[in-house]
Amino acid sequence: MKRFASVPARRAAVRARWQALPRPARIGAIAGVAVVLLGLLAGLAYRDALGRWLWPDPRYDALRQRAEVALQAGRLTDADGDGARELFEAALALQPDQLEARDGLARVAQAALERAEASASAGDAVQAHVALQLARELQAPKAQVDALSASLQATQAQAVGIDALMARAQAAQAAGHLDDGPDAALPLYQQVLQAQPRSQAALEGREDALEDLLKPTAGMLAREELLPAAELLHRAESFDPGHAALPPLHAGLARALEARGQRIRQLLARGRLEAAAQACGELRQLQAGALPEACAAPLGDALLRATVIAPTARAMRLLALADAAGVDAARLQEAQRQRRQAQGSGPSYGTASTGPQQRARVARLLEQMERARARGDWLTPPGDSAWDRLREARALAPRDPRVLRASAALLAAARDCNRQALRDNNLGRALVCLDAWRQLAPSDDGVATARRRLAQRWIAVGSERLEAGRTAEARRALEQARNLDPDTPGLGEFAERLERLR
Repeated sequence: MKRFASVPARRAAVRARWQALPRPARIGAIAGVAVVLLGLLAGLAYRDALGRWLWPDPRYDALRQRAEVALQAGRLTDADGDGARELFEAALALQPDQLEARDGLARVAQAALERAEASASAGDAVQAHVALQLARELQAPKAQVDALSASLQATQAQAVGIDALMARAQAAQAAGHLDDGPDAALPLYQQVLQAQPRSQAALEGREDALEDLLKPTAGMLAREELLPAAELLHRAESFDPGHAALPPLHAGLARALEARGQRIRQLLARGRLEAAAQACGELRQLQAGALPEACAAPLGDALLRATVIAPTARAMRLLALADAAGVDAARLQEAQRQRRQAQGSGPSYGTASTGPQQRARVARLLEQMERARARGDWLTPPGDSAWDRLREARALAPRDPRVLRASAALLAAARDCNRQALRDNNLGRALVCLDAWRQLAPSDDGVATARRRLAQRWIAVGSERLEAGRTAEARRALEQARNLDPDTPGLGEFAERLERLR
């Protein structure tokens, strides 16, 4: 009891000693305790950032060292990811709080600017423009970039011969050659405007040529020829996104798309699923905004319902169309399971058979697959692509050695196709081949790397289009890169540049 009774006495003694301290000493003690508590709270709140700062990821150091070597060797950028820019950006993605990688990118920008100046002095305008574009993308000092760009334009204007270019452009326009090659009117006017952006004669000539180019568009829309109409609009936008005739034509295209959506709903209501899927596929090729709602869930649901009760050949076509319409793999597998149940004791969908008719059918499918691959029809048209034919063969005989060899060969061909298309700067084909690669080997680690590489290439293309004033193409390139890899380095900065321009 004595021990417990002494507790209040001890507390009273502590309070007395505390009150006996001078007031400044008490305030200092309270402030010290508060600082310690705030430090502990900050340490808990920012422990991850502090950990990254104190103990950097070893991969960060390795990437930064490789970037320094590339910078010293003069490899400022590389489409394969081994350039100083790409390596510094990869390091920065791992450790956003470290300043060395940001400083490295600034040094790459300065080196690009120096290379552009050296190339311009040596008369190599092509390399000067490439290096200048890299410097601009890496936020080199704007005054230096603008001054060098103006100097290059003036030099090109003297070298190209503006009067000769204008004469050739006017002659091509009079002959009706508007944009059908480098010697057509619009590309020649663009060359003049690149050298002399304020040339009134070139601006007026481009305006007249664009009006001639767009004349057939209204008739195409009236006849519901949407693909060629959209292609004409895209071609015109590539030369002048702000042309006065474009907004009403885009509005007409939007009305035609709405009418096509209504027709798709009618086709679905009448059970004409293949026709509805084909119409949706055509709209998907337009890339002119969101697809009609009927091309999403209603089309997919109708295709899967029909798959359950359709004959085998039609069921496989319907499954391919559902896959192309974006139905996820789990729902496709569920439709196949329901089909097997509905067939009862009949032959199960996708099982192997050793009958001669079955083997002959597999051989024909593999031949058709190879012909489709040779044509470049990796994933389209739905139901008749190389992937569709291989998938049918897999469903009939998944363990057949011929099918296994064909799967491996098609996968290798898809990888090679993607790499070759990137080397040729054919980004549309690279995407098709990448999609085929992903379908054949969805768990392949190389798919993610290839997606990032293609996204970075789209960012580079978009930056080039933006620099040339072709903002519509730049925005399309941004969407392509974002769809491929929303986390790719440089995407955010490019999007911000576009947003500032808007």
